[in-house]
Amino acid sequence: MLEIEEWGVRVCRIRGRGYRLDEPLDLIDRDALAALLAPLQWPFRVEVFDECASTNTLLLERALKGAAHASVLACEHQTAGRGRRGTQWISALGGSLTFSLLWRFPQAPAQLSGLSLAVAVGAARAVEALGARPVGLKWPNDLLLGERKLGGILIEMTGDAAGPSPAVIGVGLNVRLPEEAHRRIATPAAELAANGLAPSRTILLARLLEKIAGVLEQFQREGFSSLRDEWLARHAWQGKRVALKIADRAVAEGQAVGIAEDGALLLRSHRGLESFHAGELSLRQA
Repeated sequence: MLEIEEWGVRVCRIRGRGYRLDEPLDLIDRDALAALLAPLQWPFRVEVFDECASTNTLLLERALKGAAHASVLACEHQTAGRGRRGTQWISALGGSLTFSLLWRFPQAPAQLSGLSLAVAVGAARAVEALGARPVGLKWPNDLLLGERKLGGILIEMTGDAAGPSPAVIGVGLNVRLPEEAHRRIATPAAELAANGLAPSRTILLARLLEKIAGVLEQFQREGFSSLRDEWLARHAWQGKRVALKIADRAVAEGQAVGIAEDGALLLRSHRGLESFHAGELSLRQA
């Protein structure tokens, strides 16, 4: 296998002429991105890397050194992308969109409950505006297209317990994935291209930043409660029987009945109505 194929890029051999890409790479156009972001009200400072280990890891380091509010790092190829609980995030060169946004909240971390759910609302607005349907949300941080995972959100905090709170918001989204990438992903994955869409990753990144920033401003002013109804309208597992694990330990099983105003999962089990602020959900047979 050619080294580039390990990045999720398909290469064809042409007899007597060498190799060519199976289809053109959709790389982020830095100039076009800057033009799309220029009219917006937020002071985005975007840097695009050809390759890095993890945009979240790199932006966290920069946040500790004083990186500006609304700094953005995007990467064409991540070698050590991370999901929640340290899981690996599989991406494909030109076929996935991975980026991190630094947002400096004046509040203490304890006042930012529900942040990942708020970001998911913003991301859902962006992909829906480009024609994706139906977009569902899975507590606490996944975007679904149909019943498959389209993307995920990883939020990491720095700063003191009393605030302010610099938050690094990592987003990974599947745009068009080759078969090699699908084989490496542990759970069934969705992609925008399979939904009949082929959006430019440059335009997609601009729209995601716009919609997520708008939600973050609303969240900063009003908290998650102002976004709760919109999140619930997209709740993919509403009313379904689920199991919840925390640190690989089963803690509850029952019906997912919604979320509280602070973003906590509401689950009806044999013990009654319970709320949880952390954990991993899986579906169970009714």
